[in-house]
Amino acid sequence: MKGTLKLKNGILIDGKTVTSVTYDTEKITAAQFAQADARKQTASHSTNGNLAGAFELDYGLHLYLGFEAIMAENPQYAIEDLERITGHDLVEVMSIGRNFIIASPESAADSTQSSSAESSEITPEPTAAALQNSSENG
Repeated sequence: MKGTLKLKNGILIDGKTVTSVTYDTEKITAAQFAQADARKQTASHSTNGNLAGAFELDYGLHLYLGFEAIMAENPQYAIEDLERITGHDLVEVMSIGRNFIIASPESAADSTQSSSAESSEITPEPTAAALQNSSENG
């Protein structure tokens, strides 16, 4: 997913104050994904891997994946530049990474389409027979 993040707290990059950054999660490579995980572990001083238990709940990974999505779109930015982001802007960057982990491209496309009153899902028939009432048994 592509987008632009407007920063409430601008950051200094190459002597200029940057108040918005573009990003593209579809440009994140396998190496960048692994780098995000490694950077998260370094920043948290963790040697035990993913303590969150599931990558869907690994907020540090989400943050660094957000940074990777920004760097993928802006190769002139370094991780040290983006680590100067502060305040609620960090939560917004984390949201970019979280949405990359949680949202599938299909669900992102579905969210932009209007929903119809009729559901397209099919409810499966039960596979087990219903239990009979004890008064019917005899």
